[in-house]
Amino acid sequence: MTDPLANSYYAATAHRWRPAYAMGEDLSFDVAVIGGGFTGLSAALACAERGFSVILLEREHVGFGASGRNGGQLIPGLRWSASELKAEFGRDRADALFDLCWRANPVKARIEKHGIDCDLKTGHLEAAWTPKDFDAMKREAEFLATRFAYQSDVVAKNDMGAHIASLLYHGGIHDPHGGHFHPLNYAIGLARAAQAAGVCIWEHQRVCRITDTPGGLGIMTDQANIAARYVIDATDSWIGDLEPDLGRYTVPIMNYNIATAPLANADALLPSDAAVADSRFVLNYFRLSADKRLIFGGGERYSQTPPRDIAAFVRPFMAEVFPQIADAPIDYGWGGAVAVTINRLPHIGRRGNVFYAHGFSGHGALVTTLAGELIGEAMAGTAERFDVLANLPSKPFPGGKWLRQPLATLGLLYYAVRDKLG
Repeated sequence: MTDPLANSYYAATAHRWRPAYAMGEDLSFDVAVIGGGFTGLSAALACAERGFSVILLEREHVGFGASGRNGGQLIPGLRWSASELKAEFGRDRADALFDLCWRANPVKARIEKHGIDCDLKTGHLEAAWTPKDFDAMKREAEFLATRFAYQSDVVAKNDMGAHIASLLYHGGIHDPHGGHFHPLNYAIGLARAAQAAGVCIWEHQRVCRITDTPGGLGIMTDQANIAARYVIDATDSWIGDLEPDLGRYTVPIMNYNIATAPLANADALLPSDAAVADSRFVLNYFRLSADKRLIFGGGERYSQTPPRDIAAFVRPFMAEVFPQIADAPIDYGWGGAVAVTINRLPHIGRRGNVFYAHGFSGHGALVTTLAGELIGEAMAGTAERFDVLANLPSKPFPGGKWLRQPLATLGLLYYAVRDKLG
């Protein structure tokens, strides 16, 4: 398909990648993975490492969706804070979620194990939009330190200059366990590792249907019929195209990024080289690339039609944070869909021999890799850690096929207006 959002810094600086798989006579596998993003690639790799024969089918190319377009921010945890998880689920369950989603760092482990060149940097700053937000951050930092011995740095408003050259924020929390990276090159690195482990990666293959067969499952693509014992649906924003029932659990939100030309004052803008995301519901998020560009994401649209000029759409958000570079040249502007659940927690589970993971709600650069690895564990017979995420509460958006998106948009607009009102 023609991609109107393809003017991406990541695509322009991606490593070369070519899948080695050519269709042969044997189209029977233990596992068929649908989707070549972080979830699908990590699941395929984890399954191959456990001795399964695996094929991965991708409609476009590896990293085509959100995995290859996102802001590159590695933020530990989930959309809910650790204290919110404890209040909702109790101590034991919250502890299990914390161990998985804060302490574990499967992305760093994969990068180190496979020598993935993806500009990995450490440090993430959450910037407080209001004094009230900063007070909540301080309480959460104290909870993390007391309950989990998880250390992060409270940054007072007067000390924010050590991290960001902007007067817009009222303090923040710097997490040294977070960071940022080149997401498309990470996806390509995972693909290379999976291929080296024996995974057959077949790009430009649209899966039309999954059916039950006497021997397991059948996967019909435009070019072939494939047999598998297990299927992993890792299509995220497109999951409703293949499995409409699962599609009811998410709505797509369009998100946009820009990359400036290399900046002479880049290090002065973000002196600690941390990635930054602010505390608004419709948040700004930004970081420096390896070649000293500012990569900035700002604003959301609930229509699937992108703005005519993405750079012009995002520039005002960048200028609000950094007025000193309001007129900086912008070399790239791109975007894509983020699949969001009603409670902003991922929707992960299993139906028979079909596993699925989607709805990471804009907080998926770390937890997607984790979800793929947990699916591999569960498929091999050890489901305890998989069940921790699979048991998160979930419910479909109301409104059915035609009203789900409009009703969700009304709810999202409410929170966006609340941002503006402070």
